Amino acid sequence: MGKDYYKILGVAKDADENTLKSAYKKAALKWHPDRNRDNQETASHKFKEAAEAYEVLSDKNKRAVYDQFGEEGLKGGPPPGAAGGAGGGRPSGFPGGAGGAFPGGATFTFSSSGPGGAGGFPGFGGAGGMPGMGGFRPTDANDIFAQLFGGAFPGFGNMDVDSEGGTPNGHGPSMPGGMPGGMPGGMAGGMPGSGGRGGRGGARAAPAQPKADVEPFQSKLNVSLEELFTGTTKRLRVNRKMQNGSTSEQVIEINVKPGWKAGTAIKYRGAGDQLPDGSFQDVEFVIAEKPHPVFKRDGHNLQATLEVTLAEAMCGFSKTIKGIDGKTLTVSGAQGPTPQQPGSMIFLAKQGMVKSKEPHQRGDLFVEIKVKLPGTVTSIQKDWIRSNFGR
Repeated sequence: MGKDYYKILGVAKDADENTLKSAYKKAALKWHPDRNRDNQETASHKFKEAAEAYEVLSDKNKRAVYDQFGEEGLKGGPPPGAAGGAGGGRPSGFPGGAGGAFPGGATFTFSSSGPGGAGGFPGFGGAGGMPGMGGFRPTDANDIFAQLFGGAFPGFGNMDVDSEGGTPNGHGPSMPGGMPGGMPGGMAGGMPGSGGRGGRGGARAAPAQPKADVEPFQSKLNVSLEELFTGTTKRLRVNRKMQNGSTSEQVIEINVKPGWKAGTAIKYRGAGDQLPDGSFQDVEFVIAEKPHPVFKRDGHNLQATLEVTLAEAMCGFSKTIKGIDGKTLTVSGAQGPTPQQPGSMIFLAKQGMVKSKEPHQRGDLFVEIKVKLPGTVTSIQKDWIRSNFGR
């Protein structure tokens, strides 16, 4: 049974372009292999399926063929009920018309725009191919991703590896139709605007990189301590200036990993303003930790302050505080004959921050005790203290 492209993207059969684009972006970000390193095989499959579904449904001609004949008919068939033709079992045409006509005499016009095969009608065969001879072949899913995200690659920058080129796996941008860098069939000369110099059609055009002496544009990314503990996703709308005076808007999605520290830098290569040489400035977001009302961070450990009365410091106490993970923690002191000294620390193991490189491990929590003295002391009380505790 063929793929249900509408179900893959989670859209209705009358979904418009904006709905399809939004659904694809959501699925692509969810299933991109670079974000699913523990489940690469399944994620890669779903990532490719989402790209294929969007490529078909966003093209009115491919969508019309798919709606009538399904995936099998779209990819070269023969579709259900179609008569076979010459050429090794591939149909030379569909019933009711010759050479690409469809049942009932209906015909479709295939435009040359949008992703697809080279040299023939886009997406319907190889070089020189006609509809029904070789069928639709999906464009590389990474190229679809690069086209839709316009050079910004949400969520793939991190503190160790910069986002490279056009896609998270380092691929540069390519022309629609799977023709990056050169003309189909290895013809020299390159397509205008492709950035290629001719040669093999499979060669990818390298994106323009900013000059080495151009510093990246830096911006603070304010994150709460709770967000640094659990991890979070920040979506930032960025307007970058072009050399022709226009602006280009893009949304950058930053995946803040659990345990990241203030000062962690996430670089997006080529996501900034256009430079005079035509390249684009890098953008670097630097994690800034928002002040917390209870905790102070020291590496993987946390520090907090607990205030107790003089009586509690001398006679014992058991109080509760809320941990960084939201759980209730019990802090007890002076349970024996020894009073709790002001400035002393009570240690709670593994109640600190998550360790970024060991996400199942945590630091510790140190609670400093502050003793609150009474506002006034009577002369009788002073005499009693002197007689029992001396000066």
